[in-house]
Amino acid sequence: MVHNYMTTSVTELAVQKSELFDVVDAEDTVLRTAERAVVHREQLMHRAVHVFVFNTAGQLYLQRRSLNKDSAPGKWVSSCSGHVDSGEDYDAAAPRELAEEIGLTKPNGLERIFKVSPCKQTGQEFVWVYRCSAEGPFILDPEEVSDGKWIDLDELNAWIEKRPRDFAWSFTYLWEKYAAL
Repeated sequence: MVHNYMTTSVTELAVQKSELFDVVDAEDTVLRTAERAVVHREQLMHRAVHVFVFNTAGQLYLQRRSLNKDSAPGKWVSSCSGHVDSGEDYDAAAPRELAEEIGLTKPNGLERIFKVSPCKQTGQEFVWVYRCSAEGPFILDPEEVSDGKWIDLDELNAWIEKRPRDFAWSFTYLWEKYAAL
């Protein structure tokens, strides 16, 4: 009998890599846990964070999503963003995502700014938006991020107005809400 080690290891890897999210109700109360693919396919409400990182010059750091991403590949987005894992809370997810995506392990003044409810623009996610400050340079995870840059806010707003399709829909939605504060 021949044992196929490659099949076993690939299957084990797939099990290890499957992400579990908390499915929530309209009040953001956890109902159950489900795999990422199921949550997205069935458009179930779940949780995410976005973090806006500013430097001392007042510029915002933008990241460009990797072309490997399953949603908004190649689009410009928040400094970092990501799902809240099952059993994790928003305040733990924000610094974890900063570290994973852009290598920022000691953000200055990381704070919650506002929360939005699930909608089409957020992909049915409750989103807490955070902000912090840092100067970089950052270490980008190539699986998550293909590029990053600092941008003046006036330049960003003009770019969004001129070429909104360069950005993920969630980012322009959240940035508009942030700018209105």
